[in-house]
Amino acid sequence: MINMNFVQRVVIETHKQPWLPSPAAGVERKPLERQEAESGHTTSIVKYQSGSAFKSHNHPFGEEIFVLEGVFSDEAGDYPAGTYIRNPPGSSHTPFSQQGCTLFVKLNQFAQDDLATVRVNTHSEPWQSGIGGLMVMPLHQFEHEHIALVKWPAGERFKPHSHFGGEEILVISGEFRDEYGTYPKGTWLRSPHLSEHHPYVEKETIIWVKTGHLLVP
Repeated sequence: MINMNFVQRVVIETHKQPWLPSPAAGVERKPLERQEAESGHTTSIVKYQSGSAFKSHNHPFGEEIFVLEGVFSDEAGDYPAGTYIRNPPGSSHTPFSQQGCTLFVKLNQFAQDDLATVRVNTHSEPWQSGIGGLMVMPLHQFEHEHIALVKWPAGERFKPHSHFGGEEILVISGEFRDEYGTYPKGTWLRSPHLSEHHPYVEKETIIWVKTGHLLVP
């Protein structure tokens, strides 16, 4: 079991973690949170070497992916870097990568009624104006859970605030900051229900953000 106490704040610079083997040849991973060895609630960075594949499998409680590098594929299509994917509870596929790819993957964390299949190429979607100078690209919403990309212009500071239902961040580019530290590209942060901070950046930064999903430890 890894980082399954959801009332604890977790910060991991994923680039400093070693790659570990998976059940599929040519596929490696860096576990960030894991309930069981090969099942249950799991969040990981996953790397497919070129030409590697996973056998067909299902997702009883859903799969969420953000493609960080390369091109990820399955029988339904090809998904280049910047693609956001949701495969709902009960779905199945046979994933592979011809040229290799790196993914941010969350398994078995969907509400049972959250049945939307989502494919968003974030390079072709428009940004929306947010608070202050922030730009926001909504990716998915279900009940209290919200997922988005947020672009911070250089020098932007956000007001101090708390997170009802917690907050999870992956730094996609740039460098995210708050009063607790500095978080370069590739850093994963998980902050518990009602946690507070005062975030800011010094250079343009893009983060993947999920909120509202950490109500129940």
